[in-house]
Amino acid sequence: MAFGWIDEQAELRRRAGLVRTLRPRPADSPLLDLASNDYLGLAHHPEVTEGAAGAARTWGGGSTGSRLVTGTTELHTELERELAEFCGFEAALVFSSGYAANLAAVTTLGPHGSLIVSDALNHASLIDGCRLARGATQVVGHAAPDAVRKALGTHEGPAVVVCDTVFSVDGDAAPLAGLAEACREHGAGLLVDDAHGLGVLGDGGRGAPHAAGLAGADDVVVTVTLSKSLGSQGGAVLGPARVIDHLVNAARTFIFDTGLAPAAAGAALAALRLLRREPERAERARAVAAELHARLIAAGLEAVRPDAAVVSVRAPSPEGAVRWAADCRTAGLAVGCFRPPSVPDGISRLRLTARADLSGAEIERAVQVIGQTRP
Repeated sequence: MAFGWIDEQAELRRRAGLVRTLRPRPADSPLLDLASNDYLGLAHHPEVTEGAAGAARTWGGGSTGSRLVTGTTELHTELERELAEFCGFEAALVFSSGYAANLAAVTTLGPHGSLIVSDALNHASLIDGCRLARGATQVVGHAAPDAVRKALGTHEGPAVVVCDTVFSVDGDAAPLAGLAEACREHGAGLLVDDAHGLGVLGDGGRGAPHAAGLAGADDVVVTVTLSKSLGSQGGAVLGPARVIDHLVNAARTFIFDTGLAPAAAGAALAALRLLRREPERAERARAVAAELHARLIAAGLEAVRPDAAVVSVRAPSPEGAVRWAADCRTAGLAVGCFRPPSVPDGISRLRLTARADLSGAEIERAVQVIGQTRP
């Protein structure tokens, strides 16, 4: 029977407690949301939603084509210019998603004959980029500049080190200064995904590379998403103008993909301008994360200290994590549930988002629910 093996895979997932299901949410959900990536609480901000609506009214519901045909509007170039300026880079290129941006950056900067050094806990989009790239990939230990240095020492020729700035599972930050030093010793480039750093880390939310003093460096390329702190959709690559021009000419997820919808570009631009005007939102997100972590620890839970806005709480098993998240939902709290294969280390977790707009009372309520429902 065609696709008969799918039933076997489904049964294996069921036995392992790894079945995933879609759960459509209503527009007016009564749940306290600690599951989304809306770090700055901007997804429903009036200026951001009007930015989306205004762009749709002006440019239409879709971009109508790939970026090199009709998919690039004046709005896209405006967003790219302001995003690059805000983060401190020479140029930027907007993609339809952060996933597409990572695939583009890794595959175009890791050509045949090159070495790609990848952190063991990198996001799936970076891992898939390594798989698609024609260069050879060497996976090294997590957040280990010395391991990176050793890997680079085995290769003669072009090389690039690929790493998240803030890892999405535990929320720990990469040692960017150490990684940059290792790269420069060997003439390698550094490519970092700042999906969870933009809007949270750095001066006014300018990102982890800005905080590490790497913004604008000619050997550093950064990818970001517009779907987290900026409350929109899409992704971008930032870096030297010659690198961005190379992506325009070589990145398949740019050349052959329909451009980002104008509504998403308009929302992201509005959010970026709002963040410029209210830089304290970044500091508030970090403060909420620290408070949430402290209260979880005080409640006797095993939580990982956050370096940005992600706070994870260890669960006893995949089944226990699923049950725990479900019990939280029943009690009025939405939390993320991370389990294999989403977690490379095999440890299941509840993943909490420390949003800048959470009140002290909401933080306390969340901790109480998580504590009362623990397996």
